[in-house]
Amino acid sequence: MALTNSAQPATYWGTRRMGSQFAWSDSRAMTAPSELPLSEPHMWHSLQWLNARIRELVAADRQKDESLAILLHELRSPLASIQNAIAALRIGSKDESFQQQMHDLVERQVRQIALLTTSLCQSRGSRLENPRIERERIDLCTVLSRATETVTPEITQRRHQISLGLPGSSIWILGDARRLEEVFVNLLTNASKYSDVGDRVSMSVYVSDGHAVIEVCDSGIGIAADLLPHIFDLFVRGDTIAVRTRPGLGIGLAVVRSIVNSHCGTVSASSAGIGQGSKFTVRLQLDS
Repeated sequence: MALTNSAQPATYWGTRRMGSQFAWSDSRAMTAPSELPLSEPHMWHSLQWLNARIRELVAADRQKDESLAILLHELRSPLASIQNAIAALRIGSKDESFQQQMHDLVERQVRQIALLTTSLCQSRGSRLENPRIERERIDLCTVLSRATETVTPEITQRRHQISLGLPGSSIWILGDARRLEEVFVNLLTNASKYSDVGDRVSMSVYVSDGHAVIEVCDSGIGIAADLLPHIFDLFVRGDTIAVRTRPGLGIGLAVVRSIVNSHCGTVSASSAGIGQGSKFTVRLQLDS
């Protein structure tokens, strides 16, 4: 590209990227704005505009890739649930209540897939920061039961045991049952994925200080202390062999935090260290 001005012609043979700035490959070093000849201020402003535009395009491309990765991740769980339900129905059980349970599961997961794809299209890639929430008065115990039902076939295939501890009465909150089910499906799936064969995964809920407190525990590979502050960041995973040998992109926990935050709740993780298991705690305000 050749750029000239009336005072002093100069030929520029190209650019090379240096961080967020550019170095021009001509015989002169690039100067600061205050050192530019008065006849060349437009050149500096053009470089600033070009640099800003490139940053915008890179950010947009990254957001597109992140949105696609998030969508694919969230589709995995409902698709796996549908596959497991179909496999169960093929066994040919004559238990009508069981058949109805599987049919309801398939219908719920198909609806989840439809809502996920619609939400992504409407938000144009910003759904991780601002997930679409439809609030209503719901029984949290029903949400937890459905989440457990959704993941039980997958967890059983991994030869893990799952337990659910619920109180004797309903726990009412204001929230989106579909999105909260997604939270606990992700947490239970993660607990199973990072546990060894035969380990137990548990989920329980209790009420404390006007909040519902849900705990998802496992006795699996645990979380390193230096990773705990970043465990809910997008694309963050541990760097141990035990983590790298298990599939995943580090998306599920970022989705969990986004949905919980949108309900004005909190989610935290704790672990005694590598090989010591982990516990994830979600706090949601009760509907008084």
